[in-house]
This record gives sequence, C-alpha cells and structure tokens, in this order.
Amino acid sequence: MKRLSMILFLMFLGNLGFSKTIYLVKVKAANKFERTKVANLVHIDRIKKGYVTAVVNKAELKRLKKKFQGKLKVVDSYQTKNKKGHVHENEYEFPKKDVKFHTFDEVITSLRKLAKDHPKTVKTFNIGKSIENRDLLGVKITAGGFADEMKKPAMFLVGTHHAREHLSTEIPLLLSKYYADKIKNDSKFANFMKNRVIYILPLLNPDGALHDIKGRKYKMWRKNRRQNEGSQYVGVDLNRNYDFRWGQGGSSTNPSSDVYMGKAPFSEPETQGIKRFVENHKNIKTMISFHTYSELILYPWGGTYDPVPGQELKVFKKMAETMAKWNNYKPQQSSDLYVATGDTCDWAYGVHNIFCFTFELTPSSMFGGGFYPGAKAIDPTFEENKKPVNYLLKYTDDPYKVLK
Repeated sequence: MKRLSMILFLMFLGNLGFSKTIYLVKVKAANKFERTKVANLVHIDRIKKGYVTAVVNKAELKRLKKKFQGKLKVVDSYQTKNKKGHVHENEYEFPKKDVKFHTFDEVITSLRKLAKDHPKTVKTFNIGKSIENRDLLGVKITAGGFADEMKKPAMFLVGTHHAREHLSTEIPLLLSKYYADKIKNDSKFANFMKNRVIYILPLLNPDGALHDIKGRKYKMWRKNRRQNEGSQYVGVDLNRNYDFRWGQGGSSTNPSSDVYMGKAPFSEPETQGIKRFVENHKNIKTMISFHTYSELILYPWGGTYDPVPGQELKVFKKMAETMAKWNNYKPQQSSDLYVATGDTCDWAYGVHNIFCFTFELTPSSMFGGGFYPGAKAIDPTFEENKKPVNYLLKYTDDPYKVLK
C-alpha cells in the first residue's frame, strides 16, 4: 500500500471524530499462522500478501512493538481533535450524509411497526437487555400461524455484534420487511413459509452502536459498553465471548484490546441473550451472523485450522460456494484468515449443530469506505444478498439436501 494512500486513510479516520491518537500499523505476517499471532492482540483490518494492517490505539501499539520487534512498522499516526463549538455532543444520530442508517430507536420502531402491519405473520421477540439496559428486540416471521412454531425449521439472522458495523444492522432489518411483504404478496412463498420460521435480530450491540455515532461523529468503536472491573478501558468484543473454545487464540485478555474476550464466556448480557434464545429454539437449523467488511462468506472452524468433520464440511463448502455465486463474495473456512476463538458460528455449530455462516459485507477494503461505506452501500448490498439468504432458507429444513 502506498504511503499517500495511508495518509489519505488516516485523514479519513481523523474526520470520523476521534479525540485521541490512533496509529496505522503494518505487521509482517506471511501466512495464517503468523496472522493469528497478530490477531491475538488486535483486530486485523486488512490482509495483503506478506503483511497485515491494523488501526490501533496507544496501548495496543505498545503490545505490538513488544511482540513484533523488527516486523512492525508504524505507517502513520493521526492526532484527532473534536471540533470546538460542536452542538451535537449528546445527540445519538448518524452524520448527515448517513441518516439513511437506522439508530437504535428507529430499529425498534421499525420492528414494532412491521409486526403491527403484519399481525398474522410477524411477531416481535425480546432476548433480553443490553449492558446499558436497552431492549434486544427481533422479529419472527412465518405463515400459517405461530401455534406450531417450534415444529417449523428455522433460520436465525443476527446483525451488529460489532458497533461500527452499521451496515450489518441494515441488511437484516431490510430482510425482515422483505420477507413480511413477500408472504403477503407472493402466495407460493406464503405456502412455503407455512413450514419455515425466520428469526431476525438486527441490532445485538445497541449501546456500542449508539456510542459510535454520538455527537454525529463516527468513533471506530467495536465492542459493547461494559465498564471493565479494575480498568479504565470499556467494552468486550461480543464475537469473542461465546464459550466454544473461548480464549484459545485470536482474542485478548487485555481490556484495552479491541478483541478483548471478557472475563468469562458469556459474561455479557448480549451474548447471554443469544445463548438463551438458541437453547430455547431447537428448531433453528441455519444461521447467519452479519458483519463488515471484506466481502466474504465464512464457515467453521474459526477457532482451529482443522476442518469440520465428514459430510458437514461438504455441506458448508457447497452452501458457501453456491451463495457466493450471487453476491460475488469469497467463500472460505474462517481460520484461513487467522484463528479467532469464542465466535458466534463456531459456537452455533460446535454446540448446537447449526449450519452457521459469517457474512462479511461490502466493501472489499478500507478504501471502499471500510466500516463506513456510506448510505449508498445499503441498497446494493441488500440486493446482492437476497438470493444467498433465500437459498439458505430453502435448505433450512435439511441442509444435507444440497449434496443430493
């Protein structure tokens, strides 16, 4: 990556409204094994041949220097400052150019309105409260009534484990309206949905997402808003907090890290809510965890370089490769990037035998906007992912049918 591009990226970050020094670093890492060593300390933002890049804070930089002496280069740094006289300090709203994105209140209002407009086919559900006591609200969608809901094979869609990944809220939210309207207007699909349930939770990390836009300035915030005991640092990485292989690589025990795994598995109310919901809904057979960015379709394992066993691997590969034909994402085993443990899909498959995929949405790189691709990305990203999600829904009753 050329130095000019790096400088432009740091200038872009500076415009996001940080109030601290951030560093863009480049670390030599020739393969997935070496990348995992980096991922044990920080979140990797970009993988290139022979190296990775990451945006880190001062504490993370100190740890990287200690671990990767001679392999680390600080490409640039940026001392960011809040603008004087800014009048929106306590306003939870997106920057003007991105108001098409939904705030927490708007997500809740949209889901409740959807249930009100489609009373026979859509109902809200609540998996609990966030660390700051906000509702973790979703919708369930089916046809033919909810009396036999638990007998119907179900697909579970979850958005926004990570606060700054706002596009991962929009796609499941749009899918909820898409499926409700499709049942209403397409009799063939309505008949099909008499034997399916779709559970959609668009915003798992509302506190972090709101913090990320506070004052109408993006902050590159990733974690939830846990005040960590005995530490000045806030937040746990929810996607390192599940109990399957928790703490066995690709996560950190240091609260200052963006990949801090928490003091214990399921220490956070948000992941506890997912745990309870899945345990109480044995009908869930398939699942997608939406993230940004990189344009990837990932499948287990993420926590080990080993492949999943037997026929299951063939199912995962067939499904991922087929879905990738529609959205042009790259299908691969998650740990081909680097090992990361305690994540959603490893837990969903490893504990509950759910065929779970991580969709890393658009763009493909930081220079397409990275975590902040702009409102222009919402509609095309939704359109390119409808067919992949429909495909997964089709085979939710028996994923092994894709091999026939």
